[in-house]
Amino acid sequence: MKVLVKGAGVAGLTLAHELAARTMDVVVTETRPGLAGSASWQAGGMLAPWCERESAEEDVIALGASAADWWDEALPGHVERKGTLVLAQPRDAGELSRFAQRTSGCSWLDGDQVGELEPDLAGRFRRGLFFAREAHLDPRRALEALHRKLAATGVAFRFDAGPDPAEDADFVADCTGMASPQAGLRGVRGEMLILHAPEIALSRPVRLLHPRFPVYVVPRAGHRFMVGATMLESDASGPVTARSMMELLAAACGLHPAFGEAEVVETASGVRPAYADNLPRVQMDGRTIRINGLYRHGFLLAPAMARRAAATMMRMAHDPAGKEEFLHAAHD
Repeated sequence: MKVLVKGAGVAGLTLAHELAARTMDVVVTETRPGLAGSASWQAGGMLAPWCERESAEEDVIALGASAADWWDEALPGHVERKGTLVLAQPRDAGELSRFAQRTSGCSWLDGDQVGELEPDLAGRFRRGLFFAREAHLDPRRALEALHRKLAATGVAFRFDAGPDPAEDADFVADCTGMASPQAGLRGVRGEMLILHAPEIALSRPVRLLHPRFPVYVVPRAGHRFMVGATMLESDASGPVTARSMMELLAAACGLHPAFGEAEVVETASGVRPAYADNLPRVQMDGRTIRINGLYRHGFLLAPAMARRAAATMMRMAHDPAGKEEFLHAAHD
C-alpha cells in the first residue's frame, strides 16, 4: 500500500516513520527546499506534558506521556531525560504556587536544591518546581536524523514539490499545518531567539514564570540556548518584533545576568496551527487523512497522532467500513 505524506514537519515525519514501520510504501513531499523554515524547525523540543497541563487540557498528558519513549526508540541518544525546572523571581512567587496547583507530577525545591540541579543558578532563586519525568530534545537534530533514517529505509522524499504533487497513492496524508485547506484552523505565532552564552551551562529546560510574559530557556549543544516563545493570536510570519526581542532578552537576563553578554545567533518566528480547543485532530475525508492542530505541542503530541493515523489507514486498507468506527473513537 502506498501513502503520500504531504509535509515534512514533525507531523509528517513521525507519520512517515509509523507507516514505514508497518511496511507501507511512503513518499513524503514538501514545498520547501528542505526541512528548515517550518514551525517544527523553530520549536523548543520540550517533551513536557505535565508542565503543559498548566494551560492545556488533560488530554495533553494522556497523549504526550509516552512521547519521550517514542522519540527514544525512534532516535536513540537524542532524548535528554533530565526533567524540567520551573522558577520565578521572588516578586512573582505567587506564580509558582499557581503553576503547582494547575499541574501534577512535580516536587518543590528550596534554593539549595535548585543549585544542586543547576549549579549556575545557585543562590539566584529561593524556590522552584521540578518535573522529574519530563524530557527534551533538539528539534532540528531530531528532524534531520529522522529524515536520514527514513531515507535509508526506503522512504522517498520530494522537496520543492508543488502543493498538489502528482503521486499515485492509496492514501494521502495532509500534514501541512497552516498550509492545509482544512477549515477551523487559526494561526498562533511564536517567536524565539537562539543565544550563544559560553559562560552559562544548563542541563535541562528552565521555565521562568511571570504574570505577563513567561518564557522558557532550553539548552542545546555548544552553550547555545533557545529562548521562547511568545504566543500571539496571529498568522503573520514576519521577523521577530522589537518588543518580543526585548522581552525575551530581559527574561533570559532575569534567569542569569550572563545572558546579557550572549551572542544573538538567530531570531525566528513560526505560525503554529490550532483549533479552538488547542487540541490536535486526526480526520478522514475519503482516502485523505489529516493530522493538524498540534498548536505548541508538536514534538510532544505528534507521535500519538501519527500512531492513530497509521492505525486508521491500516484498518481502512483491510476494512473500509472501519472508517466510521475510527471517526467515532476520534471524537470521544
